[in-house]
Amino acid sequence: MTSREALRPPGGKTLTARQRALLAELEELFLVEGFVHFTLDDLAAKTHCSKSTLYALAPSKEQLAVRVVLHYFKSSADLLDERIAGIEDAREIIGVYLTGIAECLNRASVAFMRDISDFAPARAAYELNSRAAAAKIRSFIAKGVADGVFREVHATLIAEMATVLVEAIQTGVVGSRAGVSDAEAFTALSELLLGGLASRP
Repeated sequence: MTSREALRPPGGKTLTARQRALLAELEELFLVEGFVHFTLDDLAAKTHCSKSTLYALAPSKEQLAVRVVLHYFKSSADLLDERIAGIEDAREIIGVYLTGIAECLNRASVAFMRDISDFAPARAAYELNSRAAAAKIRSFIAKGVADGVFREVHATLIAEMATVLVEAIQTGVVGSRAGVSDAEAFTALSELLLGGLASRP
């Protein structure tokens, strides 16, 4: 998700301003309506561009869908990195980071998340994003332990449990069993982590 290649059209050329704007427009469209049901003709009509313009972004509808999904996750990751930049307290970092994940997922409709789940290449992008998020959470916990704001006992175990929970949220297991959205699940995970890791006198 963090690869710069996701920002380049076929051939490796840097995106033009128009292509960046089109990618953002497609992202907003997909977030609201999903993407599996669209044809390239539909997308060209909705974005008021030619199919050749879309083909310049990706050689097929399926690859275009993956590209837009990757764009969504990368832009979300960049936003989260900006939000935690300069924060030193690990408790605040985790709170801001997981709240940010919840906010980003709140932008996504049920249709969008369902299409990601049903379309294997898009689902793979989501899984990659979740693994990256879990790795960051582990690093935040390690920082908190090193700084003395988190208790050291079982910190590594808690980090691994957080990884499992992130993956369970991503796969829809938590949402389906608890009857909550992914965004709500990440908010609850933040509360659980901060309460469980807090140093005690």
